[in-house]
Amino acid sequence: MRQIHKAALAGLVTVSVILAVSAGMTMTAQETDAVATSDFVPAESDFACIRDMHAVRGFYVDNLLGDVDATLEVANSETGGTYPAGTIIQLVPTEAMVKREAGYNPLTNDWEFFELDVAASGATIRVRGSDEVVNQFGGNCLECHAKAEPQWDLICEQTHGCDPLPLTPAMLKAIQNTDPRCEAVELPADQQQALQMLQAFRAASGPKAD
Repeated sequence: MRQIHKAALAGLVTVSVILAVSAGMTMTAQETDAVATSDFVPAESDFACIRDMHAVRGFYVDNLLGDVDATLEVANSETGGTYPAGTIIQLVPTEAMVKREAGYNPLTNDWEFFELDVAASGATIRVRGSDEVVNQFGGNCLECHAKAEPQWDLICEQTHGCDPLPLTPAMLKAIQNTDPRCEAVELPADQQQALQMLQAFRAASGPKAD
């Protein structure tokens, strides 16, 4: 799926290069990369099993344009950095951030936010955008991530300046391990208990009957 997306981008770049050459122009490697980035629009098929991505501390990263090493370099940096275009970051299966092309939206550091519905058959994009996406707890994604200190490129972790999430590490791990797009795994006792607590919390905070 992600491989198909990359192959399609490669085809678009090839066509653009052929058109440039036939017009008597030459393209540098940077210009060729810019063509690929400008043609990049995340699709539902790009959101696969969260555990197939690269684990970094408590979250997962990948790069939809193939520049995984650059993404991991920033993710593992102790001093922060700017993520490259194509980076996808997920903490839970139903939410994602994707770094778009330079200039996509300066307000969000070029991040696009996604709310997803996930099932064994794949992901459906429920909401996508810049400053209008609201997460499952009712918080505006940009407003939450904007509190991160500048060097972290809007990525929230425990020490990056964002408000804490109402989820324990065991809850987060249980949510990640029960992604329906992934192969089922047996949850350890602490994650089973955390999942039960989370389900009870959601039931209690749901709509009340008249």
